[in-house]
Amino acid sequence: MDFFVEILKAILFGVVEGITEWLPISSTGHMILLNEVVTLNVSEEFYSMFEVVIQLGAILAVVVLFWSQIWPFGKKNNEKPLTEHGVGAWIKTDIFSLWFHILVSCVPAAIVGILFDELFERLFYNYQTVAVMLILFGIAFIIIESRHRGKNARITALQDIGYDTALLIGLFQLIAAVFPGTSRSGATIVGALLIGVSRTVAAEYTFFLAIPVMFGASLLKLWKFGFSFTMEEGMILIIGMLVAFMVSLIVIRFLMGYIKKHDFKVFGWYRIVLGGLVLLCGLTGVLA
Repeated sequence: MDFFVEILKAILFGVVEGITEWLPISSTGHMILLNEVVTLNVSEEFYSMFEVVIQLGAILAVVVLFWSQIWPFGKKNNEKPLTEHGVGAWIKTDIFSLWFHILVSCVPAAIVGILFDELFERLFYNYQTVAVMLILFGIAFIIIESRHRGKNARITALQDIGYDTALLIGLFQLIAAVFPGTSRSGATIVGALLIGVSRTVAAEYTFFLAIPVMFGASLLKLWKFGFSFTMEEGMILIIGMLVAFMVSLIVIRFLMGYIKKHDFKVFGWYRIVLGGLVLLCGLTGVLA
């Protein structure tokens, strides 16, 4: 019975991860808050790994939905082959170029994450930081969207993102790597909008950027944990990932349809309200 309860908790964590990973409302922040209310009966070391590695399920949803846009090999729909004939005809140079830009965006967070991951987790992984960053970036969304109303985006296609733009987006992602509650997708989208990237392109680039970032972070956590699981821990992790994958498929489709007709203000207001509730709960002793 106790194990069944833990499985139900893992399902709940997977649902929350799948929803919040792609919406700009902070998955890490929500996972921290959820853990304050619904605690998995596992070791502290396992949970620290679980809340990161569960993101692999969400990553798989991006790979499945955008496979044709991210796989750099094949003759079909190869608009820019390396060569007209031979092996080069199977290489999609435009997609390779996209991945080079994504890797540039990953550099700041990768360096800081490898060097200071445990320090930042110890200092900032608490409800106070989550609440403050939820509110600050919620305000940023509202201000930026208000200022950009009626203006045409400077960058309207993934191919138009240069290395300078990629690096700037990576620096915004760095904020999320340090402060939970910022939202990796939220930080990169805010940064992209600020420098003239359209909403649709900003969202797609954020999805693709998540693949190496989350994969790298998950491997780092697994390596530190030691790849040693009990059967119960393995089941909790696998179920959480599967649920995150299925929910992510729905949420990504929803978000891409939503931003074609709406801006990000609603997410800004949600962040502000949630951040205020978190601070209130903390002050009244509901959150430790």
